[in-house]
Amino acid sequence: VYVTHDQIEAMTMADKIVVMHDGVVEQVGAPLELYDRPDNMFVAGFIGSPAMNFLKGKIAGDTFRTEGGLTLPLPTRGARPADGMPAVYGLRPEHVRLAENGVPVEVAVVEPTGSETMVLVRPPGGGTKDVSTEVARDIACVFRDRIGAGPGERINITADPGLVHLFDAESGRRLN
Repeated sequence: VYVTHDQIEAMTMADKIVVMHDGVVEQVGAPLELYDRPDNMFVAGFIGSPAMNFLKGKIAGDTFRTEGGLTLPLPTRGARPADGMPAVYGLRPEHVRLAENGVPVEVAVVEPTGSETMVLVRPPGGGTKDVSTEVARDIACVFRDRIGAGPGERINITADPGLVHLFDAESGRRLN
C-alpha cells in the first residue's frame, strides 16, 4: 500500500487506486476505470489533469442545455435522464474537439506546450459556473493540433457524446 496526494503519481504507479475524500472512500478501481467511469463529481474532478470541466444545466430532450444557454450532446452510454432534470455535464479538456458546426466560443487564453495546446474558452454570455464555488470560469480545452486563433477570436467546439459524463445536480453521483 502506497499513500499519495498526487493523482498523477497514483495513476502511473498503481494497479488499483482508492480515492478518499474527508475520510470517506469515494471509489476503488484501476486507474483508467476511475478516469473513464468516475462514480461521482469528486472523483471526476480529482482524476485527470487539467481537471474535468463541469457545466450546470438541465436535460432538454436529446440534449443538455447549460445555464448559460449552450446546447450540448447527451452521452451515448447509459440511461437517458428525464427531460427537464437538473444535472451537471462533465467534459474532460482533452475530449473537446474543434468543429466547424460546433458551439461558438471566444478564446480567452492560448498556451502552446509543443505537443499540445491548452486553450481556455468562454461561451457566449460569459464563462460557466464552477459548481463548487459558483464563480464564473472558462472551459479548459486541450488540443493535439495547433490552433490558429488567439485571445478574443472565436472558434467552434464540440464533444464526442461517447466521452462525456452526466452527474446528478444534487448528489454529484454519476448518471450515465
